[in-house]
Amino acid sequence: MRRTRTVVQALLGVAVVAGGLVALTPAAQAITIPVACSENALVAAVNLANSTPTADTLVLAGGCTYALTSAHGGLLTTGLPVIDTPIEMIGPATITRSSLLPFRIAEVSSTGSLTLTTSMIFTNGSAVGDGGGILNRGAVTLTSSGLIGNVATLNGGGLANADTPSGTAPAATFTRSDVTGNTALLRGGGIYNGLRGTLTTTGVSGSPLFILNNTGSEGGGVAAVNSTATTMTQTAVTVNHALLTAGGVYREGGVMTTTNSPITANTPNNCVGSTPAVPNCTG
Repeated sequence: MRRTRTVVQALLGVAVVAGGLVALTPAAQAITIPVACSENALVAAVNLANSTPTADTLVLAGGCTYALTSAHGGLLTTGLPVIDTPIEMIGPATITRSSLLPFRIAEVSSTGSLTLTTSMIFTNGSAVGDGGGILNRGAVTLTSSGLIGNVATLNGGGLANADTPSGTAPAATFTRSDVTGNTALLRGGGIYNGLRGTLTTTGVSGSPLFILNNTGSEGGGVAAVNSTATTMTQTAVTVNHALLTAGGVYREGGVMTTTNSPITANTPNNCVGSTPAVPNCTG
């Protein structure tokens, strides 16, 4: 009898006080949520995943383009509900803005994390502010995915690690995940790594991660401003454009490491204007 009761408690989250049953609530467990190919289904799935603190996985409909016709989070500044808990999205699938109104695709709060896996593409985000594709205050991980054709009126056309003077510092990790054709009116057309942020980009030998054809005023490809660390390995930063300087990578303070990461063919120059200089970058 005792063993049976113990099993039931473990499965259902039963609380027992002084031998009496005082609460009966489902135990929090990570769930896998299949997401039908519609805007409403995707928004509902994110809200469901946000409703518990556990890490949840959203399996998107293979090959689907989820067209966001309106904003659902961040005071109507963000297409998806703001991500407050650990959420993984598995593709192949595309999430795009399909509206005349400007809003970014996703925002990750300081308590949240977003992982994009297996050809997940965020495209056509348009932020009034930072982070056209993703505004990150927590943790973002892309694996074999991409940010394409997003726009921000301030920093980070593809992704912005938000300037964070205190508290949780944002971290973004890109593995074999290209950042192409994004635009920021200020810094980091492709990626902006702000105050205290951490950015890691990694390709593989013979098949680098590309930060390609992005545009910003400073740092057409990448801008790192007083960030904790920017680490680029097997990453090609090429054919990006800056309206002012550092078409490839702009650095202002912080720690930066580049390994087997060519920064070439950017206009009007690759890294000029960075202080201190960008490692292994000339022109």
